[in-house]
Amino acid sequence: MNHYETVFIMTPVLTEEMVKDAVAKFEKVLKENNAEIVHEASWGLRKLAYPIQKKTTGFYHLMEFKAEGDIIDKLELEFRRDERIMRFLTVALDKYAVIYNASKRKPAAAKIEEEA
Repeated sequence: MNHYETVFIMTPVLTEEMVKDAVAKFEKVLKENNAEIVHEASWGLRKLAYPIQKKTTGFYHLMEFKAEGDIIDKLELEFRRDERIMRFLTVALDKYAVIYNASKRKPAAAKIEEEA
């Protein structure tokens, strides 16, 4: 299995519930194709570097997962078909990127445990 990371930007006119529905749809696509979601993060509403479809902001969401290579075509096809998605980018992670991402998450988890 390969490690992948995908970031997608949703249109800013969506309600919070619509954003959650869109994310759930892509999670379902991954799980139906035997992918294991390693990490997921919602970055919220952010300003875009340049206007996309005459919009200057968008809801960002990141998903890191392990899957076979053929799932990427299916996932990206779903991104293209969904009108809520303005942009997306999927990247294959090498072993160093996987280690880096895991180390980045670990301090955040330890910090939350300390506060509790």
